[in-house]
Amino acid sequence: MASDQGDGQKPEKAGFFGRLFSRSDTPAPEVPAEETKKSWWERLSGGLSRSSSAIGQGIADIFTKRKLDAAMLDELEDVLIQADLGVAMATRIRDAVGKGRFDKDIEPAEVKNILAREVEAVLAPVAQPIAIDETKKPFVILVVGVNGSGKTTTIGKLATNFVRDGRKVMLAAGDTFRAAAIEQLQIWGARVGAQVIARPQGADAAGLAYDAIVAAQEEGADILLMDTAGRLQNRTELMAELEKVVRVMKKVDESAPHAVLLVLDATVGQNALSQVDIFGRTAGVTGLVMTKLDGTARGGILVAIAERFKLPVHFIGVGEGADDLEPFTARDFARAIAGLDG
Repeated sequence: MASDQGDGQKPEKAGFFGRLFSRSDTPAPEVPAEETKKSWWERLSGGLSRSSSAIGQGIADIFTKRKLDAAMLDELEDVLIQADLGVAMATRIRDAVGKGRFDKDIEPAEVKNILAREVEAVLAPVAQPIAIDETKKPFVILVVGVNGSGKTTTIGKLATNFVRDGRKVMLAAGDTFRAAAIEQLQIWGARVGAQVIARPQGADAAGLAYDAIVAAQEEGADILLMDTAGRLQNRTELMAELEKVVRVMKKVDESAPHAVLLVLDATVGQNALSQVDIFGRTAGVTGLVMTKLDGTARGGILVAIAERFKLPVHFIGVGEGADDLEPFTARDFARAIAGLDG
């Protein structure tokens, strides 16, 4: 079967559970007891603090004891664009702030509330949990993305929760380029009690995908999570290999993959837009996970992506520790990035 099977890429899709339990593959550093008790809101608002601080400071600098005028709205738009919210979203917020308020005083707090309201309106339609189709067995989730985005770790977290939900899960180590990625997935498999389909480094990933689906069918697995090699979206030969993985999957199950999850690293900013575009056309992305929102002052990129692509956002991550990946909720994100209380 290896003749038409190329390099591996894997879907991942899991997403309805309330909270994701996150564990790294190396011993976690000791965390003060008070930190382990932080709520998701505290972790989210803390993780987005770089973004909310940049936006909040910009708003405070603009709306200070002046009557609202066009110049102030221009400055607000610039602040929002610099936070990577995108031109369309920045214009939308600018118009909302300006409506009926020219030549009137406006407080920074009011601007933040308008910002949160408009951001939530854009995000609410895309804040969707992952639904597993029980008629598909195994339900095949392909996880894709560039190097370093967090694909393999995200798979481990999802597998943990699927197993806890009583599902039989299999993992496929489709990142055959890196021995470390194969080993990492095997560690996750051992940890959660999930069988891992793996081959030696350098093996044909599409062939692995074929074998993994066959094995999952034979074993009666409910869900197959497949890792894939990280690839730059501008490398046409690598993207062609990903297309091959998808094509070969369909030889076993014409409806597979049933979900294609793109894992995005928020720190790459505007580059994430091109990733969604290219991976979407190549692999048929059905949903998004955004990680590392705590590592950037441009967390607004998630808003820009939602505004442009309208793809479901299933999970977001704001750290490296336990419980750092959670189902995405529009209101919480909107209020956190605006620097408002939950």
